[in-house]
Amino acid sequence: MKIYTKTGDTGETGLLGGKRVSKGSLEMQLIGEVDELNAALGVAVLFITEEKLKLFIQDIQRDLFKVGAELAALQTTMIERLEKVGNTRVGEMEKMIDEFWAQLPELKNFILPSGSAAGAHLHLARVICRRVERELVAFGQTIPLRSELYIYLNRLSDFLFASARYVNFKAGEEEIKV
Repeated sequence: MKIYTKTGDTGETGLLGGKRVSKGSLEMQLIGEVDELNAALGVAVLFITEEKLKLFIQDIQRDLFKVGAELAALQTTMIERLEKVGNTRVGEMEKMIDEFWAQLPELKNFILPSGSAAGAHLHLARVICRRVERELVAFGQTIPLRSELYIYLNRLSDFLFASARYVNFKAGEEEIKV
């Protein structure tokens, strides 16, 4: 099987279930940004030394494939057969945020998104996640979406912020106040 299909040569692409859409559509914009977030997390993982955090972020990457699949299957019967993200992972993120936050110095100022390579990449993934969130809200104004998607992405951006601070703290990187 070849990697190229030539079916997208006219600026359209196929979604799960066979629906054809413009590559410039809101749903494709959103699906592409979910993919970008996933790739940014893949880069961050390269620099994370703590195995537990690395494995958890890889679980999040798998979740993001589920999010993308759900977005690609909206308005089709395939949506019912897909595994979807839900409250379990949100609870796990909250637990890790609380664990990290308990070890970190109190935050009284805005900080520059920087630090170690792992921390800087997690900060970058956080801002990409916020963009995905904004696009999800815009897309959700055109088609009903599950509330769990909004909750998942909102908590993920919180998790990424806490994780960036945590890995920088563990690496001895001082936070630069604004």
